[in-house]
Amino acid sequence: MTENEKYTALVEKDPAYDGAFFAAVKTTGIFCRTTCTARKPKRENVCFYDTIHDALSAGYRPCKICRPMESANHIPQEIAQLLQEVQANPQFRVTEWELRQCGFDPNTLRRWFQKHYGMSFQAFCRMNRINTAFGAIKDGNSVLDAALDSGYSSASGFASAFEKVMGTAPGKAKREPKNVLIYQRFDAPLGPMVAVASEQGLCLLEFGDRRMLESEFADLQQRLDAVLLPGTNEFTQAAVQQIGEYFAGTRKTFTVPLHAPGTAFQQRVWAALREIPFGEIRSYGEIAAAIGEPKAVRAVGTANGMNRLAILIPCHRVIGADGALTGYGGGLWRKDWLLKHEQEQN
Repeated sequence: MTENEKYTALVEKDPAYDGAFFAAVKTTGIFCRTTCTARKPKRENVCFYDTIHDALSAGYRPCKICRPMESANHIPQEIAQLLQEVQANPQFRVTEWELRQCGFDPNTLRRWFQKHYGMSFQAFCRMNRINTAFGAIKDGNSVLDAALDSGYSSASGFASAFEKVMGTAPGKAKREPKNVLIYQRFDAPLGPMVAVASEQGLCLLEFGDRRMLESEFADLQQRLDAVLLPGTNEFTQAAVQQIGEYFAGTRKTFTVPLHAPGTAFQQRVWAALREIPFGEIRSYGEIAAAIGEPKAVRAVGTANGMNRLAILIPCHRVIGADGALTGYGGGLWRKDWLLKHEQEQN
């Protein structure tokens, strides 16, 4: 898409491109969504950014009219309805022709699912069918019944698809059932994020470019004896909503249930981190003292770095004894932004 085409979408307030890119106005220093109702600037005064992070990094402020920070995690209504249909009916299948008849642009739909789930809409539907079948098998249903109820017409086709995703045959999964971890990608003002949840609560919330992300996935799968599948559940959806509210400045505490496996020492450190009030900071030494281990400053730093739940367990609120910002898995620039954001809200 050329910049002139982006400008046309901005002038026409085209909702199809809401969130696909952001328009920054050089003369005012603000950036907007494509659907912003404010008076449109001249073409020469506009530049475009793919993400809110890029616009913020370039020094632009969010528009107070269209509030792009609040819309970062917004799911378009028509896509939300489609997701509900897919998740309510695992047998749901639809062709591109049928999508067009329902008013969907298959290319726009494909881009949205690729951006948020790392796969096409059709691949998401296939994963959802396998996930539903796996749940049925875990609940004691026969492999054949699970296959048919999930929209597969043959046991052999189901077995092949199941093994490709799960890494094991359906029969073995029935005898030796594993847990399921659901992961959901979503946009946030400081860059894409990933939420992972079990049936008990949220296990991981990280920025998508964190270097340790893949090893964190592997560690969770090993600790919980689980397979990792794309999708959504009540905990990932709650995380997306509450993180959106946090960035919009309307939330200071979080209520989404957490499921964070770790050592007893790590659990104590993470519990102490959650006690740091919004907008305040603590040193590693203060956290060590708070858990009754004043000499374990280095161990506290290690446990802090092993936190998989960014923002919810606020490891960004911990700084060095000299007041300097120290290591943060999401990058020091994000740590600096989060601290300033919270201080501005207090």
